[in-house]
Amino acid sequence: MRPQHSSQWRRRHSISAKWSVRIAFLSLILFVVSGLGHRFEQIETPEFLWLLAIVAGLACLALLLALKGFTSLWRRGDIGFTRSFWGTLIALLVLIPFMTTIYQVMVLPAIYDVSTDLTDPPALLETGRRSVNMNPVINDPDSRGLQAKAYPEVTGRRYEGSPDRILTAVKTVIANNGWVIISQKGEPGETEEILVDVVARTWLLGFTSDVVIRLSDEGETTYVDMRSVSRYGTHDLGENADRIAAFMTALDMEVQGVQPEEETTEVPPADAS
Repeated sequence: MRPQHSSQWRRRHSISAKWSVRIAFLSLILFVVSGLGHRFEQIETPEFLWLLAIVAGLACLALLLALKGFTSLWRRGDIGFTRSFWGTLIALLVLIPFMTTIYQVMVLPAIYDVSTDLTDPPALLETGRRSVNMNPVINDPDSRGLQAKAYPEVTGRRYEGSPDRILTAVKTVIANNGWVIISQKGEPGETEEILVDVVARTWLLGFTSDVVIRLSDEGETTYVDMRSVSRYGTHDLGENADRIAAFMTALDMEVQGVQPEEETTEVPPADAS
């Protein structure tokens, strides 16, 4: 007589669930390693973008396999819920930056060259360091129109004070941001216009933009303009406008010497009686 087996012994392990968690882990590891490699300049941006595409593809594949694992569990009672769950969780974690990027692409203008002066933007000094594969430095009417509509807060600043004082404040903010000054054209008291050429990188993944800051001597005041141009990608995801706005805010604080107010305890007046 053939022995009876319980249904527990006939349950199969879901191969899809097993590969889901493996591929999800692979996508996470590849994302972290490639991100660190690009941040510390061991991987060039074009190669990094291809790696990001592979990461997104692996994460999507892991999600599909996890879905199949859940389906097998529902239909046939296959073992694999835990693996499908972790595959889904890790894949979604990896895909969060990509979903954020898609949203930004949909709601923000497709530009990569942003300036506080739309008609006469500051000129980059070291354009020779930009290779032919990088974005061209242009200021076309379409980009100007998109910027004016999307980023009205991106404007220059006029400060009371000589260019040498404002230049010192500009360099302090540059240093605080961890940017690198490449060159400078003009000197306070010698030229009416000073240009400071800078390389700025995003703090997390290290995407690079070329930045130029212009100081115009107006006698008793100094006007500060700024321009930020992404090296790669036809869409900057709002990074350049955010960079300029944050820099100008920090420069306001530096020039005006605004310090956080200290908490004070009010002493009640003495009773006159």
